[in-house]
Amino acid sequence: MRSYEAESESGWDVVLPRDGLSLDGVRMAGFRDRAAAGLDLRVLPRPAVVVVIGVGESPFSVEGARGHEDLPSFAAALTPGPARIRAEGVECVEMRLSPRAAYALLGVSPRELDGSVTGLEGLWGRAERQLRERLADAPTWQERLTLVDRFLAERAARAPAMAPEVAAAWDTIVARRGRVRIGDLAAACGWSRKRLWSRFSAQIGLTPKRAAMLVRFDHAARALTAGENAADVALACGYVDQPHLHRDVLTFAGCTPTALASGATSAG
Repeated sequence: MRSYEAESESGWDVVLPRDGLSLDGVRMAGFRDRAAAGLDLRVLPRPAVVVVIGVGESPFSVEGARGHEDLPSFAAALTPGPARIRAEGVECVEMRLSPRAAYALLGVSPRELDGSVTGLEGLWGRAERQLRERLADAPTWQERLTLVDRFLAERAARAPAMAPEVAAAWDTIVARRGRVRIGDLAAACGWSRKRLWSRFSAQIGLTPKRAAMLVRFDHAARALTAGENAADVALACGYVDQPHLHRDVLTFAGCTPTALASGATSAG
C-alpha cells in the first residue's frame, strides 16, 4: 500500500495508512467529503466485503434488500443485491476485506450477511459504538487508521481460521480470474464436490460457482468502466460471447454493460 498523508480526488480527501497494516487481506482508507457534494452511489458486487465506519454525525441512508435504514456503519456482502447509499458530510473509514479476512473479523460467517448491506453494530455490538467514539476523538486521520488496524488485529487474534482447503480454493479462483472448473478445485483439495460446495459456501458466503462468476464479473466491470469495448471484454474475461457477458452484468449489476460503462452505477 502506498504511504502518504492525504490526496484530494474529485472533491474528496483520501488518506492511506502511513505504515501499512497488520493483517493480510485488508485494505483501508479514510475519506472526507471536502467539497460537501454528498454521497449517492449504487453498490456493485465485488470479491471483497466492504466495511464502512462513519466518523461524523450524519448516518448513511441505505436502500437495499432490507428496505430503508439509517446506519452509522455497515458491511456490504460480496453480492449485496440492489443497494443504494446516500449521505451528507461524509467522514469515514472504509475497509475492503478479502473473504478470508472477513471470515475472521466480522464475527459471523459472510453467509450471515444474507446478500445485503448490514448494520455493523448488529455484528460487533457495543465494540462498534466504542470504536466509533474513539475514532471521533482521535485528532488525526493516521491515528484513526491506527485505531482501526489495532481493533482488527485484536479481533483476528481471537477468531477462527478459515479451512486451508477453502482458502486455497478461493485463492485459485482469484488467481485464474474465475476461469476454473469446480471439479478441479475439489480434486486439488482432496474433497468431494459436495463437501467443497458446503464448506466453501459456509465460510465464503457464496458457492464456488457463484464466487468464480463474481471474480470474472469484477474483472469485466473494471474493464468496461475503463472504457474498453464490450466485445473485447467478453473475449478477454473468458465469456462464451457478448450476450453471455450481458447476462452476467445484468445479474450482478442490475444494468446493461453500456449502462455500467457510462457510470450509471458505481462500484463504491
